[in-house]
Amino acid sequence: MYDGNLQNPIFTDNDLAREWLEARVWPNGPECPHCKATAVTRLQGFKHRAGAYQCNACREQFTVTVGTVFERSKLPLCKWLAALFMMTASKKGVSAHQIHRSLGISYKSAWFMCHRLREAMRPANYPEPLGGKFKIVEVDETFVGGKAGNRKSRKVRIKQPVVALVQRGGDVRSFPVRKVNSRHLNALLRKQVSKKSYLMTDESNIYSKPGKQFTRHQTVNHSIEEYVRGDAHVNNAENYFSILKRGIIGVYHHVSHEHLPMYLAEFDFRYNNRTKLGVNDYERAELAAKGIVGKRLTYRRPAGARQESAT
Repeated sequence: MYDGNLQNPIFTDNDLAREWLEARVWPNGPECPHCKATAVTRLQGFKHRAGAYQCNACREQFTVTVGTVFERSKLPLCKWLAALFMMTASKKGVSAHQIHRSLGISYKSAWFMCHRLREAMRPANYPEPLGGKFKIVEVDETFVGGKAGNRKSRKVRIKQPVVALVQRGGDVRSFPVRKVNSRHLNALLRKQVSKKSYLMTDESNIYSKPGKQFTRHQTVNHSIEEYVRGDAHVNNAENYFSILKRGIIGVYHHVSHEHLPMYLAEFDFRYNNRTKLGVNDYERAELAAKGIVGKRLTYRRPAGARQESAT
């Protein structure tokens, strides 16, 4: 039985870790990642890798990690599951340095491991927009990055704008944007939020034009310390930003513009599968484990060197 205790055997025994992962990735039994056939044969004996199968249709061999973000990793599978639990159970995240120290792996491996797990948490697509009839969606923006006076070099890029769309009692979707203006917000809202929704924003005039396409648009005026007026407020969006910033400032300390979308996916995943919605740590880890399928994450070395797996 899996639980949150890192002394659980699945975090120390590769065979038990593989069995746990197979049960989540293949709930209906093994499936070939190459042709999706279910008629497979388990390969046994010292000549074969642990957990290896052969497809009876295409004759390809595979394990549960083939076609996932774990593929070609030389790290023990039990360490992957330990890192998976640590990241999904920590409300404000866990740093690669902490993973490196806790699991006894190199910092480089821990950094790549964390980004692969963030890729597993990132939704492949959004099947439908947020909101809908009689549903409220809050929109707010913030800026991620350190203070200009703390920058050692003037070449460091300015803060990155981030927009959060929060459906009350539901999910959040956060996006880095080039500029916080009416044109960019309009394009984002048109794609991500149902026009039947009630839109809640602050008093910024950038929401005036986009707000007209929704059933109702209400604002609160923060400049005069108005934060709630009836059901008009953006407190849920601001609560999400408080968790995001505490994680970035207190845990990660610095997030590059290049990798910010990955970190946003991590915080979105935990928020969308939070305890208040009835999802516990066990279920959250299971959902992240199912998200490893059909994704790869590779990085290219500097100076145009050959591409390698992010191990």
